[in-house]
Amino acid sequence: MKFNHLIEINDPLNPLIEPLTRDQVWRGLLLRAEDPKPFVLGLDDCHVIERDETGMSRRLVFGELTVHDRVTYDLGRSVRYDTAAQDGMPAAQLVITIEEPQPGALFVRFEYDSGTQADSPDGMGQLYEDLRKQAYEEADIDTIRKIREMAALGQLGGAPN
Repeated sequence: MKFNHLIEINDPLNPLIEPLTRDQVWRGLLLRAEDPKPFVLGLDDCHVIERDETGMSRRLVFGELTVHDRVTYDLGRSVRYDTAAQDGMPAAQLVITIEEPQPGALFVRFEYDSGTQADSPDGMGQLYEDLRKQAYEEADIDTIRKIREMAALGQLGGAPN
């Protein structure tokens, strides 16, 4: 399943949304990679196995399920998660990119490639895929909500909002 969506960060037409800087969004995305527990529902533990100048390898524990992934940074621009195939699950990829089509107009794009396709003859595969897309979108909205909370508390640099 390949799927992507965009979340608007700053809306100049909505004064109720406190604008974030690109740096605050980037720091929030780094925190999501470094300490994913506040961002990922059901995650029990995260261990960094190896770290280098471009990213890190991690082991994520969800109850009885252990997932291994590689996080790669394109500094200030994107975070890429490559999950290894394991226990009957195909390899998957998530790329989170900060987009700024004009100064101050910030968006975050979430691009998923799960390596699977809906192929069930009874249509249940498509239903399952649609539910997964919806769950991904909700999780991504929560990620941005958490970044906003952290920025408001001054945890991402700059003065608290």
